[in-house]
Amino acid sequence: MSASLEIQLIAVVVAVTCALPGVFLVLQRMSMMSDAISHAILPGIVIAFFITGNLSSPWIILGAAAGGLLTVALVEVLRKTGLLKEDAAIGIVFPALFSVGVILIAQYAGDVHLDIDAVLLGELAFAPFDRITMGGMDLGPRALLVMGVILVVNVVFISVFFKELKLISFDRALAGALGFAPALLHYVLMGLVSVTAVGAFDAVGSILVVALMVAPPASAYLLTDGLKPMIVVSVVIGAVSAVAGYWVAHWLDASIAGAMASMSGVLFLSILILAPHRGLWSVQKRRSNQALLFGRKMLVIHLYNHEGLPEAQHECRMDHLEDHLRWDHAFASRAIRSSLQNDYILQQGPHLSLTETGRKYARSSLVEL
Repeated sequence: MSASLEIQLIAVVVAVTCALPGVFLVLQRMSMMSDAISHAILPGIVIAFFITGNLSSPWIILGAAAGGLLTVALVEVLRKTGLLKEDAAIGIVFPALFSVGVILIAQYAGDVHLDIDAVLLGELAFAPFDRITMGGMDLGPRALLVMGVILVVNVVFISVFFKELKLISFDRALAGALGFAPALLHYVLMGLVSVTAVGAFDAVGSILVVALMVAPPASAYLLTDGLKPMIVVSVVIGAVSAVAGYWVAHWLDASIAGAMASMSGVLFLSILILAPHRGLWSVQKRRSNQALLFGRKMLVIHLYNHEGLPEAQHECRMDHLEDHLRWDHAFASRAIRSSLQNDYILQQGPHLSLTETGRKYARSSLVEL
């Protein structure tokens, strides 16, 4: 397999692995927690390295997971005091822990490949050259095997505890009342987020980890209502972001991880604007249609209330509507045009009058009001 294909495969596996727990972070409105954990596990990585002296040791992952759980625990402690909201608690805890990690690296690991650039940005281009061999057999890139194992763990955990995760994501209080131990599941989920983050650190860096944990699930949330479809769509968007980002980086000769993060952002913005039901364009169109429907009702009711009265000649003039109903000219023209198209009114010069269909619509609208 060529290095190019291996890089893309690693990127896709990382994206899928990050997107799975990210779905539940987005649903539980804890997207900031992914950012906190991906940075705050740094001291756990450094301390585990000091103990083992080996960056490839599995204790690195366990140290990172411990750092992530410490982050969650400290945030919960601050939040339960009632003096701080969760976002404020996160804003205090993760910079503090991340700073501890930075200081430890700067003071005691300056000559080790554990620098801040590697932690933040990663470099996927080098991932295919760090390989695992056993008995003289090349088993493949280390990042691919590590993330593959973590992916399997994430899939198994989500499959086994899917109902419980779904319940705590939508109704944490009910989950507790039914005896599902939401706090324990929360900590296990955060532990998986920590393990996923550190597994992806060396290859892609924390910035891309955060992007892939938040952007694809958030995009899927705008496109779907069901949890299972949301997971599938999130995984697909993550994979597309990874592959598209690789080719954008290849074309621009830029950072692969940076291009992937950018593509995940581009896809999210596109979906935010164009999503069929929750997109900005759809929401604006729906509001515009609702305003037009309301304007049409007000127009026929206005004409109905003045129909046959002496002031009808004045009240039912087109130019009077803008003053009486306080509509701007553009909206008044739209309301009149829509009413004409629906055969609610007739226009004779500047004067408007109701059709029989319009009278029925006015009476039914008055009943609704």
